[in-house]
Amino acid sequence: MSGKILIIKTGNTLPSLLDENEDFEDWFIRGTGLNSNRFVCCAVDKGEPLPVTDDVVAAIVTGSPAYVTDLAPWNEIAAVYLRLLHRQQKPILGVCYGHQLLAWAFGGVVGFHPGGREIGTIDVELTTEAASDVLFAKMPKQFSAQASHQQSVLSLPDEAVLLAKNSFDAHHAFRLGSSTWGVQFHPEFSAHVMSTYIGERRNDIAREGLNVEELLARVGSTPFSASLLRQFSALL
Repeated sequence: MSGKILIIKTGNTLPSLLDENEDFEDWFIRGTGLNSNRFVCCAVDKGEPLPVTDDVVAAIVTGSPAYVTDLAPWNEIAAVYLRLLHRQQKPILGVCYGHQLLAWAFGGVVGFHPGGREIGTIDVELTTEAASDVLFAKMPKQFSAQASHQQSVLSLPDEAVLLAKNSFDAHHAFRLGSSTWGVQFHPEFSAHVMSTYIGERRNDIAREGLNVEELLARVGSTPFSASLLRQFSALL
């Protein structure tokens, strides 16, 4: 194995979506537009060993049903590996849990968002710094994205450049150095996947005071968010 894009799995999607024979890695591969033979997948949460970094050209870190604050032993294993890839200036994209794991690995603070859960199709706004970022420069100033999280990056690493935010979450995207990015939203989620997450978590969402039917009605396609995956693959 050499020259592979590594997908670091930190968990699995919902059982009902697994029944459709797809998981996080399938959505990421499809979103990049690259052939699946360009990728290798490692479920770090299940103890699968990470490949030597010489065999990896880039890495994508998935979302997870786990919480970074669980401090599972594999968090530190993944963090050490990501710091090494970062030093080697190999492109990294962390999504949702992966975004939080990157922030935590580089000295940021992760925890439960004081406002609770953010879920559904949301609006995201870019910062002025995003205009000169190779991943975000072609994005509109405001765009829609899919989101599903209870924890957030509460404080960015000292070296991080903030790239995107919204009224709920101050840190929806950041960059470290020139080739490491974290995004809280899900560029890999389709409207179908987003609706399924809302539906599966209907009872919890309602107990938290959110309107499930309104959230479902607002779900839509998010082409600009999805385009980030092709932009990331273009860096390679």
